[in-house]
Amino acid sequence: MLSRLNLALAALLLLVAALATLTRVDYARPNREFLPDMKYSPAWQAFAANPNFPNGRTLQAPVPGTIARGELPLYFQATPEDALRAGIELRNPFHETGDNPEALARQRESLAASLARGGEIFRVYCLACHGPQGAGDGPVPQRGFPPPPSLVSGKSLQMKDGQVFHLLTYGQGNMAPFASQLTRSQRWDAINYIRDLQARAASAAAASAQPPTAPEGEPPAPVSEPGPPASPSPSPAVAPEPPTPSPPPSSASEVPVDRKNPLRERR
Repeated sequence: MLSRLNLALAALLLLVAALATLTRVDYARPNREFLPDMKYSPAWQAFAANPNFPNGRTLQAPVPGTIARGELPLYFQATPEDALRAGIELRNPFHETGDNPEALARQRESLAASLARGGEIFRVYCLACHGPQGAGDGPVPQRGFPPPPSLVSGKSLQMKDGQVFHLLTYGQGNMAPFASQLTRSQRWDAINYIRDLQARAASAAAASAQPPTAPEGEPPAPVSEPGPPASPSPSPAVAPEPPTPSPPPSSASEVPVDRKNPLRERR
């Protein structure tokens, strides 16, 4: 019985192999599909009329009391008072917390990735006005638009991260809000990159303020404190030279005298 079954299976295998060899697949023609409605379901546009819902709309409002993932509400208003309150209540999720070395290492890696993303966000959304270094010298102010305040000096250094987050969310002055363009995490990435710009600017300013270091092996040059300017000392008085006596003028009536006999006149 087994031998007959094995022979039948072997014959069937040979038949299938022969059919597969003789059959040519035309890849330009699609295969036959069963139940195509499961693959190609009718798609409704977001704002198109839809008879499947009682209100006739495709886009439905969220269920009351529910919050979309990643869209936590902000209980702040676009006012200066709420901006200060946001600086107190909101915390940067990338700040280092705790003393566990492994956790700190993970937080630093996360912050490095956030800085990389924030640099790209700053280049796309902020560089046009604030400039590459955040000094407010971007191409838009150079063409006549009122320049924004510097991000690396002045009041920007005193603002807390939550206050900057409020500014990015609701805007301020000539700056438009970016809540619709940037997600929450992207706003924090931009804030981290701005803090990195401020740290680099402070380091550059401190380095330029330090005196130049002497070459290796040579003692540093002494730095003398500036003192009051020295008053010019009076030049010593120089006595005038006595006039050189001039020889007495020779008289025209002078008579030459003989040196051997002075009493004898020469004729």
